[in-house]
Amino acid sequence: MDTGVAVFPTHYAMPPGDLARLAEERGHESLFFPEHTHIPASRESQWPGGEELPAKYAHTYDLFVALTAAAATTTRLRIGSGICLVIERDPIVTAKEVASVDQLSGGRLEFGVGAGWNREEMANHGTDARQRMAVMRERIEAMQAIWTQDEASYHGSHVNFDRIWSWPKPAQRPHPPVLVGGNGPTVLDRVLAFGDAWLPTYAPDGILERAAELRARAERPIDLMVMGIPADPKELERYREAGFRRVVRWLPSAGRGPVERAMDKFESAVAELYGR
Repeated sequence: MDTGVAVFPTHYAMPPGDLARLAEERGHESLFFPEHTHIPASRESQWPGGEELPAKYAHTYDLFVALTAAAATTTRLRIGSGICLVIERDPIVTAKEVASVDQLSGGRLEFGVGAGWNREEMANHGTDARQRMAVMRERIEAMQAIWTQDEASYHGSHVNFDRIWSWPKPAQRPHPPVLVGGNGPTVLDRVLAFGDAWLPTYAPDGILERAAELRARAERPIDLMVMGIPADPKELERYREAGFRRVVRWLPSAGRGPVERAMDKFESAVAELYGR
């Protein structure tokens, strides 16, 4: 079972490239960055994590800039979006960015995708929250067409274009793995429709049962991975036994000292899991 780390890459924290190098040096397989283009000041949408939204949500670097910085300082580390808010992005531009980072990194990009929770943020990008799942599916399908076809077209209710040329194509074939984030009631349907993996947010109950359901329904290989695993050997063991290929631990958006202490705690739990 591979271990990864994730962090909100902010301008006041350890730089993305330095963090990526540290993660690779310490033996982690992957590093993930989330995305928010902005946070609406109205704060009408309730943050799922509690009452007060942490400042880091409004202070993140651009996702693909941070991923490029991480790729430039490493050679083996998988770098990923955890998650990319495709409902807030033009699919033609995003397909170009994904393919470019995948090429520049030598085929190390993991494309985590999701719809997000902030309805005002979506609205500022022109997306109706009531249609966000349909928008997400069409944009991902359109990107998959661009990545895999020399002359791509897509015609849907939310995405529509005729015969385009777009290079580079991704280094990975047919394209970087699409990791579908989310824990909602219909997320497994989306994984089966257009995903290569399920990337839920850790919760004490329910995920392992739903993972078994996903594998029972799938007619092709589907990877399992989880975001936000606690630094707890017993939880790590549960996910390993359930066949999860990757577990990802959140790190603080802070300087090197707090980041290394958080890594120490996670790595100690992993070592205990394996009896080291």
